[in-house]
Amino acid sequence: MVKLEWRLYEAGYCTHPERATRQGAPMRACVFPALVALLKHPTHGWILFDTGYSEHFLQATAAFPERLYRMVTPVHLSPQASLAAQLRRDGIAAEDIAWIVVSHLHGDHVGGLADFPKARVAVSRAAWDDLQARSRLGALRIGLLPTLMEQWKTAVPHWFEDRPAVELPPPFHAFDGGLDLFGDGSLLMVPLPGHAAGHVGALFDDGQGPVFLVADASWSSQAIRDNTPPPALVTGWLGSTTIYRDTLARLHDLQRTAPQVRLVPSHCPEWRPHAGRRT
Repeated sequence: MVKLEWRLYEAGYCTHPERATRQGAPMRACVFPALVALLKHPTHGWILFDTGYSEHFLQATAAFPERLYRMVTPVHLSPQASLAAQLRRDGIAAEDIAWIVVSHLHGDHVGGLADFPKARVAVSRAAWDDLQARSRLGALRIGLLPTLMEQWKTAVPHWFEDRPAVELPPPFHAFDGGLDLFGDGSLLMVPLPGHAAGHVGALFDDGQGPVFLVADASWSSQAIRDNTPPPALVTGWLGSTTIYRDTLARLHDLQRTAPQVRLVPSHCPEWRPHAGRRT
């Protein structure tokens, strides 16, 4: 199997009551980082899993009604904290990014797409079709900002659904198969339904065992360990409470039965790069 190198970046963060992400948690405001994974494929080069916040996100939410997005979840992003700026400091230019894999279309995951105009973008067709069926306010209501994907009017994304379907190896049989992005088994897109239309995670091996980037199937590692979902009001607002809780329960069982698998939620404070957590 092809092994991938990887590391995490934090492209801004938002603050939100912890109880909105985990039932029974305190009401205090907590920091939720917008984590982005940078992967390196030996043939396909540099790959991003999501893009976090960026100046484009701040511009897209500067005026009403989109300003409401930032009012509900206040966003913090300094100019030097954008993903593109951090990559430049690490010697990786925007044009070096060959692929961007999009877990779903919420603004905090696609906010930096425009910073990488030469990258090929892979996303779920189901997510795109859902966005197209919504009005401006209907999209905003569930955290979608269509202006962040303007370049897709001229550059059509690569759809996950067009990739070969594969059976997942143990211990991932509880999930409904995967889609092989490059056809070599190196990066499998795994549907994790419930949070948003077309929501997927990414499964790969870095030579030390499997890594499962689970995006927003959980807001924290703690919620996976405890199998504690957000309140139904939150999951019902964004997606489907029943389906979300089923997905979370599968992740919880995976964590319990296969602790060697590293499960990485996109907003988990435990995985913040400067928190000393090593990938």
